[in-house]
Amino acid sequence: MGLVHSFHYYYLLLNAEDKSKNAVHFIGVSSSLFHAPRTRGASSKSNALSPFLHRGRGLSSTFFHAPRSISATTTKGSPWLVLALNLGQKSFRGKQLYHLIYRRKVKEIQDFIQLPQAFRNDLEESGWKVGRSPIFQTVNATDGTVKLLLKLEDNRLIETVGIPVEDDGNSVRLTACVSSQVGCPLRCSFCATGKGGFARNHRRHEIIEQVLAIEQVFNRRVSNVVFMGMGEPMLNLKAVLEAHHCLNKDVQIGQRMMTISTVGVPNTIKKLASHKLQSTLAVSLHAPNQQLRETIVPSAKAYPLSALMRDCREYVRETNRRISFEYALLAGINDSVDHAVELAELLRGWGHGYHVNLIPFNPVEGSEYRRPYRKAVQAFADALESSKITVSVRQTRGLDANAACGQLRNSFQKTPLVTDPGNLESQLPNTDLAATC
Repeated sequence: MGLVHSFHYYYLLLNAEDKSKNAVHFIGVSSSLFHAPRTRGASSKSNALSPFLHRGRGLSSTFFHAPRSISATTTKGSPWLVLALNLGQKSFRGKQLYHLIYRRKVKEIQDFIQLPQAFRNDLEESGWKVGRSPIFQTVNATDGTVKLLLKLEDNRLIETVGIPVEDDGNSVRLTACVSSQVGCPLRCSFCATGKGGFARNHRRHEIIEQVLAIEQVFNRRVSNVVFMGMGEPMLNLKAVLEAHHCLNKDVQIGQRMMTISTVGVPNTIKKLASHKLQSTLAVSLHAPNQQLRETIVPSAKAYPLSALMRDCREYVRETNRRISFEYALLAGINDSVDHAVELAELLRGWGHGYHVNLIPFNPVEGSEYRRPYRKAVQAFADALESSKITVSVRQTRGLDANAACGQLRNSFQKTPLVTDPGNLESQLPNTDLAATC
């Protein structure tokens, strides 16, 4: 896949004391920040104490990790309050803790100077830490776009992109393009991410921290989030929805400022519709007919275009939200006026009010595809508009540095990196990469 507003995202990393279980467990607090171990017999009600209070195996929550469970079943109120009370503090200390993490963005527990020293010591002695995945590499394009590689706890690298756009009136909108998977299993033929292979899904905190990393680099709030980076969001829908909720409720990004993209995964559009989000759904078509689509998007064989369009129609009916259809223009493959006319007929046959976002192909090293000429792009757009289809052409960002989505990550990693920092430098390619979605 290709391309938000927030606070710095910190999570407490587990000091895994229970090695016999060989697992890390979490309890999220108020969004995706706090993690703690699962306790057997914990009720589903307690697990849903708040969107930030989650219990589960692995890095399933967001910020705080701990080596033991915190009894959320015995105390009413916010999970922050629960954490404070379980460590022998007054309940208001929980609110202070939340404020320090989400508002003040303090990175180290011992820098929580508003909290008693004993509370800070107890947090650390209980195995809590504050931090997030480090920025492994930063590349810049002349237009201001910045692409980051974040190094996860398992040494895998993920991409995220910050895209500043000046609006009318000279205000700047900062969009964070976030990844939802480490790599992508769908292997769309034109996509650099698919060529780099697939490792695993992101945990929800790994999605949120991308937004916070962009804020750190730009030193300003992100205004928009697009789930259009590495991976297929619908194949990691649970974590994507949890991250979306945290970004909305805790990081305070409006739902209408976020977009979730998909190439199409059976049954997931219906599931997404049931949540009735106010965010935009972007569906990557890339072709006006099934035969051509299968050559570009191999997974389309399992999800015929007719079934995809039927689900899109039902999505619009249930949510009353317009769908944006993404269409990557590949020179000589799907960019003719005839293709545009066929696309318009397809869309009109399944409803009305659809929007098409044309994306001229970003060059990928080793790809057989080419970027169409501007004249071909304009002719395609004109053909859609003459058929009463709303259309826009995505502005290509960072093209000067030859780094389409997934390309930067592929230059550094297809297998986990070594953890020895002395060996790390030897893996850096001697190239001038830059950023684009």
